[in-house]
Amino acid sequence: MYATVAFLGNPGQRAWSANVETLLMPGKLSQAHAKYEESCTNCHDKADRARQTPLCLDCHKDIRADIAAKHGLHGNITNAEKTDCRGCHTEHKGRGADIVHFTPSGFNHDLTSFALKGSHVGIACEACHRKNDPYRKAETGCLACHKDQDVHKGSLGKDCASCHEPAAWSTVRFDHDKTDFKLRDAHTKIACNTCHFGPRYKGTPKRCADCHAPDDVHRGARGEECGKCHTMVNWKSAKFDHFKETQFALNGAHADIPCTACHTSGNFKDKTPKECIGCHRALDSHATRFGAECGSCHTEVHWKPLEYDHLKSAKFALVGAHAKLDCHVCHTAEVKKQRLGNTCVACHRAQDPHGGKLGTACDQCHGNETWRGGVRFDHDLTGYPLLGQHVLASCAQCHTSLSFKGASQKCVDCHKSQDVHKGGLGEDCAACHSPNGWKIWEFDHAKETGFALTGAHRKITCNDCHREPPKKVKLSSDCASCHAKDDIHVGEFGRQCQRCHTTISFAAAKIH
Repeated sequence: MYATVAFLGNPGQRAWSANVETLLMPGKLSQAHAKYEESCTNCHDKADRARQTPLCLDCHKDIRADIAAKHGLHGNITNAEKTDCRGCHTEHKGRGADIVHFTPSGFNHDLTSFALKGSHVGIACEACHRKNDPYRKAETGCLACHKDQDVHKGSLGKDCASCHEPAAWSTVRFDHDKTDFKLRDAHTKIACNTCHFGPRYKGTPKRCADCHAPDDVHRGARGEECGKCHTMVNWKSAKFDHFKETQFALNGAHADIPCTACHTSGNFKDKTPKECIGCHRALDSHATRFGAECGSCHTEVHWKPLEYDHLKSAKFALVGAHAKLDCHVCHTAEVKKQRLGNTCVACHRAQDPHGGKLGTACDQCHGNETWRGGVRFDHDLTGYPLLGQHVLASCAQCHTSLSFKGASQKCVDCHKSQDVHKGGLGEDCAACHSPNGWKIWEFDHAKETGFALTGAHRKITCNDCHREPPKKVKLSSDCASCHAKDDIHVGEFGRQCQRCHTTISFAAAKIH
């Protein structure tokens, strides 16, 4: 149904006509859809509002195909049965309206069929999406971009991702166990082209001798089944049961040495000695002083490390500096003939600075690391525990004799030169001073003497009042005992000056 509307006005103003649908639409269509503006039925079904999306897809057949195949952006985020096109693309906003609403910089590529991972994250959109081509037409196959990097020249197919990682083309992962040659131990660490030349992956030899003929010290004399003795952990590591075949187990360092180290002739049938001394006589620094049973002290791991329980066998534990000594420092003769003592003075009598006056139990004070350093003695067990700075003092500062007896415990015997009171406050320095520091002192004058120091009294020194030791002269607490010379009343008002004067200043007075 059409209606013609004429507008009359100034001369020259022409009349125009429009159909009813055009007059009633909420706004102009975008430039892309402008040609459909005269017929709303192209996009709208008045009888069935739900048909709007199928009508959209009648024109956008490529989008319909993506949705059906669940491919690409539209195939992953929607389908024709559940989501309307207008949910994202809104029309009737004017000719210049953006109905696509697509911003490359903020686009989540995971919504497509090709999530960006690894090195793909940092590349520009134009590297994969050609100019003027729809984004959906970008190829997702690896060779579309990486054909020049395919060193296999297509011989391994197009599924590059089965081996290569998106993090870096050079990063390769391949499950070799799916082939008929499983990689184990040292084989897992070598590069692919070590075995696959060219690179060619078909017809690669699988026998040990095909790759390891140059490593065969037997020069083929033992056959080509190298795996009977050698392992894939290391070519030099053999799995030959030496104990079963020769009754001599290869343990410790013996397991790592080459066969020719013992089988010097190269003929494994020649008789080889099994006693330690048979091979290690030249290494015996004891010159058989400890006998021929090397295994009682030495191990097969290494010739030098010892495994000898000195405490169990000799009743003397080797700890500290003793553990670092050479056996010959103490054992100067054949052990079966030389009898050694196990007390400190047996070896250290000449080093005893106390001349034996402190007994023979040197380890009560001295450590095992050094004779002079690390001296430990629990002074708390004496009648004078060490507190504060006393802990840092050397023994010789108080003990002038190495007999360590008779040291004075009085403060003034060590600190007389530091007594600024010159003995005026007696010898009990600890009553005020702290062992943490001579200058750290604390004395509650009010609590200890009943006379609080206030006002000007707080600024005077102890010696201003205490000119004699407290035990010799006891001071009075009344004002006149110190301020008699300041009393301008000459005693007429008594000795209780504080009734009028304050401790702040004797000159000031308050009269009630």
